[in-house]
Amino acid sequence: MKIDDTNIAIIKLLRDGRRSFKNIAKSLGVAENTVRSRVKKLEQEGVLDVAGLVNPEALPRHRAIVVGVKLKTMDLVKKGEEFSKLKGVVAVSVVTGRYDLMLLVLLNDAFGLLEFYTEEVSKIKDVQSVETFVVYKSYNLKVPYIL
Repeated sequence: MKIDDTNIAIIKLLRDGRRSFKNIAKSLGVAENTVRSRVKKLEQEGVLDVAGLVNPEALPRHRAIVVGVKLKTMDLVKKGEEFSKLKGVVAVSVVTGRYDLMLLVLLNDAFGLLEFYTEEVSKIKDVQSVETFVVYKSYNLKVPYIL
């Protein structure tokens, strides 16, 4: 699928929350049906996923953490997919540098860091080491609520 300037503009307008197709069309000077069909196509192609997101800092008794993972294997994509299925994991990225994967994890009082490591990460083979980074303050961090 070709991502043109109109598609990018639609995505940018949807970034800040719900907007009607009519409102987006008016902002871009295109027909409402154009916006509707493009959003549908972007969703079908896996480019766009319209979802409700929360700010973890606004949720009482919740905490976001970032986990760097060093693996004993180079099958990074497969391992990333495995980590993405663990409870609490919001996002997984295959990265360069000291770690092979970076995880964004949402924890709460009932499911904390100890539970994440002992009940979830322990399921994954070939983990060489992990390092936890507690997020004290974030800017523009919005995540799907998954716990």
